[in-house]
Amino acid sequence: MEALEPRIEGVIFTPLRRIPDERGTIYHMLRRTDPHFVEFGEIYFTSIYRGIVKGWHRHTDMTLNYACIWGRIKLVLADQRDGSPTAGAIVERFLGPDEYSLATIPPGIWAGFKGMDDVSIVANCATHPHDPNRTERLDPFSGDIPYRWDVLHR
Repeated sequence: MEALEPRIEGVIFTPLRRIPDERGTIYHMLRRTDPHFVEFGEIYFTSIYRGIVKGWHRHTDMTLNYACIWGRIKLVLADQRDGSPTAGAIVERFLGPDEYSLATIPPGIWAGFKGMDDVSIVANCATHPHDPNRTERLDPFSGDIPYRWDVLHR
């Protein structure tokens, strides 16, 4: 029997298209005609260095759409929503050249990511402009979310 990948209700991972040629590469991310597109609020890019963790954070209203356009990250999502059919689930996914995908993360999901290359760049096309009053944060090493960010030997 094949093991099923853990999932979180409402989280979608969509493979993205890259179009390389001798001039460079086009990296697709999100189109308003995509079935998972909700609305446009803002887009920003964040860089992260190897071994650094950005997270935990969750948004009250905002859906996140993450794509790692340079380098590689370990994205970790945790569902602590009351009444969610996947409450308690934690999903770990590596985004970058090995898996160029869009991670669509609905409101209420705890998110964090760790840089896996010297410098990685993550694009976020969010459904709302960022409002710090509508965002919660946790220390990624507090243990409030049962996840260890160190390298696991599997």
